[in-house]
Amino acid sequence: MTDVVRLESLRKTYGPTVTALDGVTVGFPAGSFTAVMGPSGSGKSTLLQCAAGLDRPTSGRVFIDGAELTATGDTAMTKFRRRRVGFVFQDYNLLPALTVEQNVRLPLRLAGQKPNRQTISGVLTQLGLADRRHDRPEALSGGQRQRVAVARALVTEPAVIFADEPTGALDLRSARDVLGLLRSVVDRHGRTVVMVTHDPVAASYADTVMFLADGRLAGALRTPTAAAVAERLAHLGDLVTAGGAA
Repeated sequence: MTDVVRLESLRKTYGPTVTALDGVTVGFPAGSFTAVMGPSGSGKSTLLQCAAGLDRPTSGRVFIDGAELTATGDTAMTKFRRRRVGFVFQDYNLLPALTVEQNVRLPLRLAGQKPNRQTISGVLTQLGLADRRHDRPEALSGGQRQRVAVARALVTEPAVIFADEPTGALDLRSARDVLGLLRSVVDRHGRTVVMVTHDPVAASYADTVMFLADGRLAGALRTPTAAAVAERLAHLGDLVTAGGAA
């Protein structure tokens, strides 16, 4: 499969002593769901931010949908990100003064595209939000707010959706609903999802779990189960010492 996102020799340092990413090379294929896991300080959030164009790596290259994101200026990067990248965050990042429908429309407006009413209605219906389109975020539950965030991420038909701890603020039932939505985004719509998570159960919804430790790849697990993910996390130190195992 073609990689929708490709990271080559990605390195990110903060000052002379902190190395958050240490030469990471990895690809995320089209129509795949990848969970990125590792202990606190492993570099997983930095990897997502650099891969998504929210932060610039110190060195290395990032490709999204065949375009080298790291070769563009800040303005061009922002425009590309608005058109081709979707985001789902733990704290939803919805604008409280806007309705559900207005929040979903926002990425199109920022990208200079005219919102299509039929497209907006279709996305809201798919995510079970059609009857809440005129409500503001304060009237919604946490799970419903995250559904709005997923709808907003989908509306521009992005090449990839990056999700940063999307279930971290949700109860168990709402978390399962959101993870099921992300799974259907891949299975039904052919999107590519890259999700940072600390939760083995959340990771089990992915096709592949990629592990990071000390800013370096520390192996991958395909067709994961929650138990297998937890077992691998418990032995990450051994994997790093051994050079990483698939």
